[in-house]
Amino acid sequence: MRMVSIASGSSGNCIYIGSDNTHILVDAGISNKRIQLGLNEIGLTGKDVKGILITHEHSDHIKGLGVLARKYEIPIYGTAETLEKVAFAGSLGVFDRELLTPICPDKEFQLGDLTVKPFKIDHDAVNPVAYRVQEGDKSVAVATDMGHYNQYIIDCLQGLDALLLESNHDVRMLETGPYPYYLKRRILGDRGHLSNENAGRLLNHLLHDKLKKILLGHLSRENNYAELAYETVKMEIDVGDCPYGSSDFSISVAGRDSMSEIIYV
Repeated sequence: MRMVSIASGSSGNCIYIGSDNTHILVDAGISNKRIQLGLNEIGLTGKDVKGILITHEHSDHIKGLGVLARKYEIPIYGTAETLEKVAFAGSLGVFDRELLTPICPDKEFQLGDLTVKPFKIDHDAVNPVAYRVQEGDKSVAVATDMGHYNQYIIDCLQGLDALLLESNHDVRMLETGPYPYYLKRRILGDRGHLSNENAGRLLNHLLHDKLKKILLGHLSRENNYAELAYETVKMEIDVGDCPYGSSDFSISVAGRDSMSEIIYV
């Protein structure tokens, strides 16, 4: 099983997860060309993709969906409310709405030899979810666009082999930056985005001996930068109440405009 971030950031998101036999994408918020180039780098094309898992309807998660659907007729999975927004998103153009396949939070479904578990997140979208994907005894997850975390989120992310976790903003940069007040309140609110500090605090609940890789993702272009996210998350782990140190794990930042390393589990 492997996972690759093709792009992750406030301007566009697309994550590949796959086994030897089944290949899926989590979100398609970048251009079709960039998605194709990313797939090509790992020896695949759009024809190989068996499904696209949509977390929510914001443009940085669905921008390339229309072209992919028209070109390859790939099934699109999301909550019913999310798919209704996708169906009427004029920016996506005309595509076969029969490809839209509703799923329910906390109800597992199968895509080839991959078991997918959607779980609820709090974000300012109609019914957003994050995804945990399992093949045999190996599992990975993509968890972004969360205003906060709670015990439910912690439970959903236990026992992973690899995780792409939101580390969206530095609170001080956001508070003193150029965003209007209402937007700052939205990002900092319970239905906004996870800060660097909270990403590190959440990880303190998730670390275990078999966690091979942590990717920090969905960084804000204006209110964060890679080194700051990395160092803040490491510090939160090192001062946190858990038996591990940040040096016990492979942690890196997913690029906004570049592919991550291929994560094998």
